[in-house]
Amino acid sequence: MNGKTAVAGILIGAIALCATLSHGRAQPQTTGPGSKIGVVSVRNALSGSKWQTQYAASMTKLQSQARTQVEEVSAEIRKEEGELKTLKQGTVDYVEQLQVLREKRNKLDSLQEYYKQRMVLEDRRLMEEVYQEVLRIVKDVAKEKGLDLVLERTEPRFPATSEDLALTLSAHKVLYDGGCVDLTNDVIARLNATGASKPESQP
Repeated sequence: MNGKTAVAGILIGAIALCATLSHGRAQPQTTGPGSKIGVVSVRNALSGSKWQTQYAASMTKLQSQARTQVEEVSAEIRKEEGELKTLKQGTVDYVEQLQVLREKRNKLDSLQEYYKQRMVLEDRRLMEEVYQEVLRIVKDVAKEKGLDLVLERTEPRFPATSEDLALTLSAHKVLYDGGCVDLTNDVIARLNATGASKPESQP
């Protein structure tokens, strides 16, 4: 299971939980037969909006930056390795060149670790931003439509790994939503019209 899948699963569960808690604070009585209930698939909203394409573009840009810098340092290492081969072992020049090579290799290791962590942080930042925007949109649309409760209804995808399935099932609470108002298309439209649809990689 990759990090993006895990974060998306957590996002879905969190939105469902927040919607339920918000409803509970505003209306402590049990939902009656006359209550209006809405549903939204967060996964479909994200994948169906411009956000998904621009998220991929942002992450691809960061990956390209990483590859460029890693290749530059790798080229320097190959050059230093070639220089080392021209020197006689045991000489001062050899020892000094060996130290230069070690420093370059350490630089490469540090650079790779830096971009590994940065990719994780950038993914988290973009997901957190769109999470906040989806919550705001769902709240606004629900009020406009006079809904009392909004539930997350993203269904499991088959086939799935056991880990992915367990994560999805833990967030999938709606087994039937006949008669409920589906807000997914509304969320897609508003995501496309807001800044949440334009994630940018941090410099």
